[in-house]
Amino acid sequence: MTMQTNATGVTQTGGPRGRTMLVRHADALVTMDGERRELRDGGLYIEDNRIVAVGPTDALPDTADEILDMTGHLVIPGLVNTHHHMYQSLTRAIPAAQDAELFGWLTNLYKVWANLTPEMIEVSTLTAMAELLLSGCTTSSDHLYIYPNGSRLDDSILAARRIGMRFHASRGSMSVGQKDGGLPPDSVVEQEANILKDTQRLIETYHDDGRYAMLRIVVAPCSPFSVSRDLMRESAVLARKYGVSLHTHLAENVNDIAYSREKFGMTPAEYAEDLGWIGPDVWHAHCVQLDDAGIRLFASTGTGVAHCPCSNMRLASGIAPVKKMRLAGVPVGLGVDGSASNDGAQMVAEVRQALLLQRVGFGPDAMTAREALEIATLGGAKVLNRDDIGALAPGMAADFVSFDLRQPLFAGALHDPVAALVFCAPSQVSTSVIGGKVAVKDGVLTTVDLGPVIERHNRLAKTLYESAA
Repeated sequence: MTMQTNATGVTQTGGPRGRTMLVRHADALVTMDGERRELRDGGLYIEDNRIVAVGPTDALPDTADEILDMTGHLVIPGLVNTHHHMYQSLTRAIPAAQDAELFGWLTNLYKVWANLTPEMIEVSTLTAMAELLLSGCTTSSDHLYIYPNGSRLDDSILAARRIGMRFHASRGSMSVGQKDGGLPPDSVVEQEANILKDTQRLIETYHDDGRYAMLRIVVAPCSPFSVSRDLMRESAVLARKYGVSLHTHLAENVNDIAYSREKFGMTPAEYAEDLGWIGPDVWHAHCVQLDDAGIRLFASTGTGVAHCPCSNMRLASGIAPVKKMRLAGVPVGLGVDGSASNDGAQMVAEVRQALLLQRVGFGPDAMTAREALEIATLGGAKVLNRDDIGALAPGMAADFVSFDLRQPLFAGALHDPVAALVFCAPSQVSTSVIGGKVAVKDGVLTTVDLGPVIERHNRLAKTLYESAA
C-alpha cells in the first residue's frame, strides 16, 4: 500500500479497490491525525474496512458504492471504551448498593451476580453494546470476571459478533475467596488451573492479532484483592507467550491502597511491578490513588490507565490525577466502567465528565475539550495497544461516528462544534460506521432489533434481582 498527499490536501493510500464508501459534506470533521486537523466540508473515502483518503469534499472522488451525506453533522473517530463490566447492566441502581463505597458495593452485589446465567451474559452484553454504539463508541473492552452457572466469555463474544462492535474481550477471574482472605464469596471463585486453561482456550480459539481485528482476547485477573500472586504472575507469562494484552483493577480507592499495604507490604504500583504487570501490553483500570512514584513507573514503562470518571464519582473513590499522568507520559484512555457503578454507558457523557471532573480537582485549565476527546480516541487506542483505530487517516480502520449539529442542545455553539460536543449536553449519534459497515443510521441501530432485546433484558434483570432477595 502506498501513501501520498495530492495538491488539494487529500491524504490517501493506494492499493486494490474493494467495496467503497464516500462520506462527504461534514460541517466539521475531526481527524485526530498527526496534525490534529479539523476540516470544514470534509469527508472520507473508504475501501472495504479501511480509510484510503481524507480531505475536503471537493477533493475526494464524487462517487462510491455507498454515499453518506454529512451535511449539518460533526464527524469524529469512533470512541474507544477501555473498561467495562457489561453484565452489570442487569443490576443498575440496586438499592443495597446505591450508597456504598467500592468494597461495600461489591459485597452487596456479589450475591446477586452469583445467579447470572449464560443467557444473561449474552443479553446484557447486547444491551450494553447498544448503549455504547448509540453514544459514539465503536471499540470496547469488557472485563468479565465472574462465571456462575455455566457462563463463559464466549457468551459475550457471541453478542459482540451479532451487534458488530469491535471488541477486546477480557477473560477476568477471581480465585481468592473470603475463606482465604479475599473479598468475593467462595461460591464465585474458580480454581487457578482451570482459569489458565480456559484463558488459553479462548486465545487459541478467538484472538486475532491482525490489523483491523474485530476481536482480541485479553488476560485479566480481576484485582489484587480477589486473585493470588501466583495467578497474576502466571497470567502475565501466558499473555506474553501469546502476545496478548493484560488488564486488571488497581489503586481504585483508599481501601484498595490499605489492602495492598497490609497484604503485600507494597503500594499497588509496586505490587504490579513485582508481578511483571507493567509495560505497553498492560493497562490498569481506575488508578485514582496512584502515587507520584507509580505515575513515574507507568510513564517510563508505557503502562496504560483506564480513567472512569463517572464510576469514581458514584463510588466516591476520588479524582484520578489524569493531568499529572498525561504530563508525565502515561497512556490514558476512557472507560465507562460497569453499569452498576456508573448506571450508564454513554461515552460522550463520559468524555464530558472527564473534563469537568479534572477541572473540579485541578482547576479550569486542567483539561480542554479537545484533550478530553483525544483521551477517548487516540488515548484509548494506545491503551489497548492498537495503532489502527482512534484517528481518521489513510490506513486506519474505517470507524467513525457523526452527530447532528442541528439538535437544540447544540444551538448557539456552532462556532466551535468540537467543543460543543464535549461542553454541551450529551448527544446520541446519528451515524456509526465500524470497519466500513453502518451500525447506526439516522440514530437507529441497524444490526439488531433493539426493542425485543431490551424487553428480554428487563425480564432477566427482574429475575436476577428477585433471585437474591
